[in-house]
Amino acid sequence: MRVNTLESLAKAGALAGKRVLIRSDLNVPRDENGDITNEARLVASVPAVRMARDAGARVMVVSHLGRPKEGVLTPADSLVKVAARMSELLGSPIRLIEDWVDGGFEVAEGEVVMLQNCRCNVGEKKCNDELARKYGALCDVYVNDAFGTAHRAEGTTYGAAQYAEIACAGPLMAAEIEALTKAVEEAKHPLVAIVGGSKVSTKLTILNNLAQKVDQLIVGGGIANTFLLAAGHKIGKSLAEPDLVDECKKILETLASKGATLPLPTDVVVAKEFSETAEVRCCKVDEVADDEMILDVGPETAAALAEILKKAGTIVWNGPVGVFEMKPFAGGTEVMAKAIAEATAAGAFSIAGGGDTVSAVHKFEIADKVSYISTGGGAFLEFLEGKVLPAIEILEKRAL
Repeated sequence: MRVNTLESLAKAGALAGKRVLIRSDLNVPRDENGDITNEARLVASVPAVRMARDAGARVMVVSHLGRPKEGVLTPADSLVKVAARMSELLGSPIRLIEDWVDGGFEVAEGEVVMLQNCRCNVGEKKCNDELARKYGALCDVYVNDAFGTAHRAEGTTYGAAQYAEIACAGPLMAAEIEALTKAVEEAKHPLVAIVGGSKVSTKLTILNNLAQKVDQLIVGGGIANTFLLAAGHKIGKSLAEPDLVDECKKILETLASKGATLPLPTDVVVAKEFSETAEVRCCKVDEVADDEMILDVGPETAAALAEILKKAGTIVWNGPVGVFEMKPFAGGTEVMAKAIAEATAAGAFSIAGGGDTVSAVHKFEIADKVSYISTGGGAFLEFLEGKVLPAIEILEKRAL
């Protein structure tokens, strides 16, 4: 993927005095008082803003927050607390501009302002053309630094890029594009993908797309249970989707046709209740009783998966192999996480993405041992599905 970047413009001295509109992802979680409870997205957005400010640009930061009704701004939807916290992180004051679509406000060189919640603008979500033109007219340079919204063709993620004089990717977006391209399109083999989750149905497109690219496809959770059914194993009362067994068989056929494999569990951790205090046992995969459910892979399987991962050239990780939130069923995912860290240290490129996966990365303390942690949930998944992400597509077109 080839796109213009904010960094290259800054290095060329092309931002001084320019009106720069940065689409950030400041959709941070908040408590009932509207206070920020996790500022990871906010912190990740600061480098682009600082880069433009330090280059002497007139900086406008725009983002959505929550799910407001278009045309209506409530106190709960306001970016006022986000602007205040970003000003602290940035070390300089940030004005919050309320009515900004039609312009009429001034921004000084080296100043940063924040534009009120863009999803309150009528026509934002459907990328209204008139609104998009107004966005484009606000700036000389449009910057998309919000990978988490890259799968949405909205006014501030797609339309503004159409009509701004220059459109480019911010450092966070550029890093995501580089990492995802390196992981899938330009992968160093063996390429191993891990896809975990409760349902095959929610990851079917990802599984089908990755099956055409990978050398090994590791599955976990309810997805693995459905593949076990497809292979003729009994899984007791484990979570599975029997109606998707045929789809699993097709994926296995796709893998086999290109010499790739899907290693199924040979031993599993089971319990009769979905509880951290349930009585737990480890057994061979063919010894699961009718009243038991599979909640993790066993140590033999975990060790086998670890050996596969340690030999990988590229690892794409989306989902755990067990209910890692509960200690009795965390073993498989922990062994796998440590193997990914070891493989990365040995030269493999690893990328992790998705809410549960990022939680596992932090739980098992390997955040600094993975090559890249994706900031985008839905966007990351749609990329793995092989879909074109609109916000990246328009940046590519504008780079030509």
